[in-house]
Amino acid sequence: MKFSPEGRLLYVNPAYCEATGKTREALVGSVFMPVTSERYSDVIATHLTKLFRHPFSCIVEQWIQTPKGMRCYSWSAKSILDEKKTVVAIVAAGRDITGARQEQKAIRKKDRELMLLLESGSAMYYTHSPEHRVAFASPRIRALLGCNPRAGRWAWTDYLTDNPVNAAGLQRTIRAIQSGKREPPYRLEMRGSDGVTVWVEVNEIPVVKDGRTVAIAGSITDITEKMQVDEGKEEAEALFREAGDRRKETEAAAEKSPFGFIRSIFTKQSDDEDDDEFAFDIPKGLN
Repeated sequence: MKFSPEGRLLYVNPAYCEATGKTREALVGSVFMPVTSERYSDVIATHLTKLFRHPFSCIVEQWIQTPKGMRCYSWSAKSILDEKKTVVAIVAAGRDITGARQEQKAIRKKDRELMLLLESGSAMYYTHSPEHRVAFASPRIRALLGCNPRAGRWAWTDYLTDNPVNAAGLQRTIRAIQSGKREPPYRLEMRGSDGVTVWVEVNEIPVVKDGRTVAIAGSITDITEKMQVDEGKEEAEALFREAGDRRKETEAAAEKSPFGFIRSIFTKQSDDEDDDEFAFDIPKGLN
């Protein structure tokens, strides 16, 4: 097609007439942009401003109502200039890309569904380069660490604490990159942008191409609460052991006391809590 700087059609070919379901007589002189809503009009109008300044060309997509329903057309437009570099007309060639756009829409929908499925589990997924630059991090990882979502702009090592356990984990990643073989899962202590420390369990696998590791793909699981519970158990067990040792020391000291055998006489030995009778333990040597 060809249209004036004001947007009125000067020429259309038979394919354009067939696409719109209108005759050439009906189309010539009409506004070339039969769009479906103001939203499309604003987008197209913004692109068309390039036709009136360098490079005097643009590519724009347009959804229009046709006898076959809504169709999407990609237009490649270029301005015709006079000797004073003034735009006198615009020529454009278009093609139907509805199928490609529908396919892209279906792929995006599947991607969203897959991400929803992945994010519904306990594991969170990521990929990074051999230089540890993050190529992909699932939304929950970004939320956990408060990291920048821009791919390739940050490294996962930026969020490691100075805990010695992290050095061992880093060595496993380096070995996986060098060997191209999977390493056993390991744990890391990380600190998010908000300063909160979290523990994660890391499960990684190297991505090998032509015998060389090109990326690391992995998943992490937040085990902060589990670590806190384990630490609480260890502290409780230590307290129980300490209390038991103190009790043994007290009992040993009491046995050495001259009055130890008197206290032992009145010590209840029965395991039956409902038994109100005293069981006397006569110390050896009392006779």
